[in-house]
Amino acid sequence: MRRTTRFRALVEAPEILEMPGVQDALTARIAAEAGFEAITCGGYASTAALIGEPDTSQLSMRELADHYARICDAVDVPVFADADTGFGNVTNVRRAVRAYEQAGVAGLFIEDQVFPKRCGHMAGKAVVPVQDMVAKLQAALDARRDGDLVIMARTDALATEGLDAAIDRACLYRELGADMVFVEAPETVEQMRRICAAVKAPLLANNIEGGMTPMLTAAELHEIGYAVVTHPVALTYAVARAARDLFATLRRDGITTGFADRMLDFKGFNDLVGLPDVRAREQAYLDQAARVMASRPAV
Repeated sequence: MRRTTRFRALVEAPEILEMPGVQDALTARIAAEAGFEAITCGGYASTAALIGEPDTSQLSMRELADHYARICDAVDVPVFADADTGFGNVTNVRRAVRAYEQAGVAGLFIEDQVFPKRCGHMAGKAVVPVQDMVAKLQAALDARRDGDLVIMARTDALATEGLDAAIDRACLYRELGADMVFVEAPETVEQMRRICAAVKAPLLANNIEGGMTPMLTAAELHEIGYAVVTHPVALTYAVARAARDLFATLRRDGITTGFADRMLDFKGFNDLVGLPDVRAREQAYLDQAARVMASRPAV
């Protein structure tokens, strides 16, 4: 089954889909090893990992598409990607969808913020006129070659125009054909309930540690009416904290021994990234080549 088809089935299933956020191919492998059925990688985590900067539209479409290609190549599970504002007008949106499809993603989303966008939980956001987003969304839907590629429409209008306007946008995006809808940064459970009651579409919830939206369990979000929940930045925050603690230990002690219980060792890491399988595959090809050569008549 294609990853797009599998992802669409997971989104549309009766139970809620829980997707951890990863930041690169290595952490994607770890998430898949943990048993998650799908993963996501947002612009926030990608920007932090690739250039050590905040999520303020600093990565280009090509940089992100290449990043997603490496992640998709590392795992078999579906990968849900961030296409920001579409990187321009409808022509740019069309090219982005094609590039992301070629990278191997199972789904992607575009949002209605003004470029350069901000993380959805940052102050100072602005949204484009709704007709501009309508045009971008239609271009995205028309551009996909695989009809099972999940395209989600995100609105940040709650912060700038209020909840009713955000719900109106979300409903319109669904009417246009968005497979999934995301109303970013509700501030209360009551707002979340209103969104789920009003928008007749698979809805995504975002758990951001320290963000504006209440942190709820997957079960609680399922009861409210959400179809998907992501944890897009938890890993990034954990990695940053672990790196700080490691380097503080190394700086203090001159050795990593005091941090060893929070690290993999040489063998453990090689096992994680599949070195034994690589060596076995290499040997299998060498053995096959030896058999081929042995079967040839002597010259």
